[in-house]
Amino acid sequence: MFSRLKSVGLFGIDSYMIEVEADVSTGLPGFDIVGLPDAAVKESRDRVRAALKNSGFKFPLGKITINLAPADLKKEGSVYDLPVLLAILKASGQLKAELDDCVFAGELSLDGRVREAGGILAIAITALENGIKKVFVPEGNAAEAAVIGGIEVYGVDNVKQLIEHINGGQEIGRTPRTKIYRTEYSSSLDFSEVKGQLAAKKALEVAAAGGHNLLMIGPPGSGKSMLAKRLPTILPEMTFEESIETTKIHSIAGILDRKSPFVSLRPFRSPHHTVSVAGLAGGGAVPRPGEISLAHNGVLFLDELPEFRRDVMEAMRQPLEDGCVTISRVAGSLTYPSEVMLVAAMNPCPCGFFGHPTKQCTCSPAAVRKYLSKISGPMLDRIDLHIEVPPVNYGELNSTSKEESSAEIRERVNRARRIQAERYRGTGVTCNARLTPAMLKKYCVPDAAAEEYLRLSFDRLGMSARAYDRILKVARTVADLSGSEKIKKEHIFSAISFRSLDRKYWNE
Repeated sequence: MFSRLKSVGLFGIDSYMIEVEADVSTGLPGFDIVGLPDAAVKESRDRVRAALKNSGFKFPLGKITINLAPADLKKEGSVYDLPVLLAILKASGQLKAELDDCVFAGELSLDGRVREAGGILAIAITALENGIKKVFVPEGNAAEAAVIGGIEVYGVDNVKQLIEHINGGQEIGRTPRTKIYRTEYSSSLDFSEVKGQLAAKKALEVAAAGGHNLLMIGPPGSGKSMLAKRLPTILPEMTFEESIETTKIHSIAGILDRKSPFVSLRPFRSPHHTVSVAGLAGGGAVPRPGEISLAHNGVLFLDELPEFRRDVMEAMRQPLEDGCVTISRVAGSLTYPSEVMLVAAMNPCPCGFFGHPTKQCTCSPAAVRKYLSKISGPMLDRIDLHIEVPPVNYGELNSTSKEESSAEIRERVNRARRIQAERYRGTGVTCNARLTPAMLKKYCVPDAAAEEYLRLSFDRLGMSARAYDRILKVARTVADLSGSEKIKKEHIFSAISFRSLDRKYWNE
């Protein structure tokens, strides 16, 4: 006998409808799965067989063939266990109900329980887009799938429970739509705790307002990591679309918090400097998103930047420029989004005290040059703001004056972002850092005095074309923060001052 039902396949953050076909015929006993299954899908044969028997159903004798169509796309993961089991039951006559309006996904344990799986949010979205209203997923993933409205989500605990529901017995309760809460960052992280560093705080505010990349250079203990960890507290709230896209990536990576299955806070990822290229950009035998994609719509913080391997840093150049990373394999290419704010921190030399006002640097000039040369010119060019974070003096640390809070800074950032959202409405661009060359000419036109100052600075400093573009983008952000529609000389001056450190450290 033959049966067919629906599931959803995953390919990166994209997903597509899968038809699970089962044929049970007489002949020598066998159980084959075709349709380009990977090892995890092939292993489902043993899980399905054990789950059927331990759930009280009869495993049919004879030749069993499972086809996962379309057959030319690679099938990965364990989400096909549940639909394969149901297809066998239906083909063997143990299940009579029609299931054409349903999608099934879930991994089976040997005793018939349905385990949690990754990528369930993408599966629910694809089901909705294809007009299917009922989605049966593991109980632990039900809240994740129920983020999407317009579908009926049923959380399945075990095979017996599901079959009883399908046959009209005790029903599985429909999972209510997941309420979306806008959580706040921990109150322990606030800019009011940062003493001094007014210039660094201003640079972080500009970076947050325009979505710009930032490099901080300073001695140990000057507060670089402290500042970076507080940057998310002044970023604007994520839109629903941004949250959905980020949640999909975290779901596929298997790092989604089941208690809070909707990412409403901008991610902050801080990988160790020993991370590999695949760990940062994504990859592996079964390609998974890397840190740069897990930080999508948020912050990627690289502390001690020169300690990262050169190939790892260079692997970020294309994703930072294009806002996506493409992983190519024989079976196909995967594209993960990577629109991140890169925030990097580094010491000025191996000992950390090169240029320190009170401490002596113990490094030789050659050692300093070798250390700084680990950061390539093209990589520096892709970072919009280069700022120095000097050591904090005793007077600043002991000061009782009230520092500006994250909430106050965030209010100005939100105001600038609202200006940008209105200006770029309908273009798909959300912030100044993402402006295309054509939009740059339209929206970043300096007045006469500003243009003359920029021309002189371009010749004097020997800027690249990319540096020129990025200075205009930062100047546009500085103007937005000041409420000015026109880019003036003082805005260009501020933008150039945020890029002067590469001349101080790298051109000596």
